[in-house]
Formats: sequence, C-alpha cells, structure tokens
Amino acid sequence: MDRLYLRIDELNEALQARLAAHEAAAEPLNQRLDSSWIYHDNALEGVVLSYHELNSALDDAIISDSTLIPQYDDLRNLKTAIAFLRTTALRRKPPLTLEFIKRLCLILGTEPGAPKASRAASAPAAQYRKDNPLHRQYFHEIAPPDKIAYLMRKLSQWLASAEARKLHPIRRAATAHHKLISIYPWPRHSGRISRLLMNALLLRDGLPPAIIHAVERHRYYEVLRQPTAALTELVAESLSRTLESAQKLFDEPQVRAAS
Repeated sequence: MDRLYLRIDELNEALQARLAAHEAAAEPLNQRLDSSWIYHDNALEGVVLSYHELNSALDDAIISDSTLIPQYDDLRNLKTAIAFLRTTALRRKPPLTLEFIKRLCLILGTEPGAPKASRAASAPAAQYRKDNPLHRQYFHEIAPPDKIAYLMRKLSQWLASAEARKLHPIRRAATAHHKLISIYPWPRHSGRISRLLMNALLLRDGLPPAIIHAVERHRYYEVLRQPTAALTELVAESLSRTLESAQKLFDEPQVRAAS
C-alpha cells in the first residue's frame, strides 16, 4: 500500500501542477470527471446508463422522456450533491459532521426545483430506518435500527477525532465509508451517501474523487463484508485510476481549449 500511496502522491502533484499552470482547465476537467463519477456510481447501484440517458438527465436544455423523470431526478440530485461536496471541500475546517451527512441525504431525496419550504418539509427523508430491509443490494451485516442514532453520533465524533486525523487521507476516507455503510442508516441512498462522504474527505485533503468503476461492482460488494483494509485498497486503486484519467482528460480538446 505504501508504494501505491506514493504513486498517488506523485500523480496528484503532477495534476495539481498542470492545474496551477492552467487554472481555466479546472472546471471542464471537473465536469468530465463528475460525469464519469455519476455514471459509475449509478452502475454500482445497478443502474447502467447510456451516454444519451446521462446527458439528457444532466442537461437542463434537453427535454426528457417523462417516463424516465424519476431516474433523472436521482441523477440530478447526485449532481447537486457532488457540487455541494466540491463547495465544502474549499473549507477544510471544521471536520465533517453528522449534519453534513444528513444534508447529503436530504439533497439526494429532494425533488429538483422544489422551493426551500418544500425542501425543509422533506426533512423526514433523513429520518433513520425503523426496520431491517429484506431486499437490498448490499449484503453485509448492518446495524439494528435501535443502534443507528448512537452509531451515527459515534461516527461524527470519530470524524473529528485525533485518531482519524492521524490516518493517511485514503485510509481515513475508506474507513469513514466503511463505518457509515456498516450502519446503513437509511433504506435508500446509504451506499451512495457513504461514497459521497468518502469523496468529501478526499476532496478536502486536496485529492480528486475515488471513482469506483462499474467493472469493480462485484468486488466492491465483497469488500464491504471484509475488514476496512480491503476497501482501502480498492479506494486507493480507484483513486489512482481517477488521477490517470484526469491526466488523459487534460489533453482532450474540450479541456485544452479552456486552458
């Protein structure tokens, strides 16, 4: 792992140097990475999108098929959550809190375009589950409902702890993911929120998101049933691929034109 961490540090330093020299390229580069992030995150949840479907969902100028609107809403909410992560990444302190995690849940469950009053009324969507879901895509052990509130407070405390701060950024992010998905606080979006929390921590540490690719879907579900080290390895490999992809995207015409 130390060799992989070193490789990631080298790739990230090279990327940051290119971005420092071409600041205008940051936005188009992030847009391309975010599209990949949304595509692969949905694939992990079992939703495989075509380029047309992804583009239609994320481009407000395109009139979408009304039968696909619920799915499109989920995509747009994920896009909003990613934008929220990128904004909060600029503020590296204070530590991420329980309120931050619940905010992600609210964003993912909000009807796009709803007024603020309606968004506030959607707060029950962030309420913890009251039972153990019988049918779900994740097969690891999860916390009993009566322990969720306590474990979520413990997670928030851990995020602010000296123990967490001492960990390598990749291990810290993977551990946070593992802790949250093991709690599985909500019947919907718990997996997605766990990955968003992981990437929020990486972004705050000056790293790009770790995009776990669709081809790793089976492995991803398996490592969630294992100790944190297995997920840490997958996250590190995914982050390395993200950095390699970012270097290639930097040379694409859309990004080069902005720089």
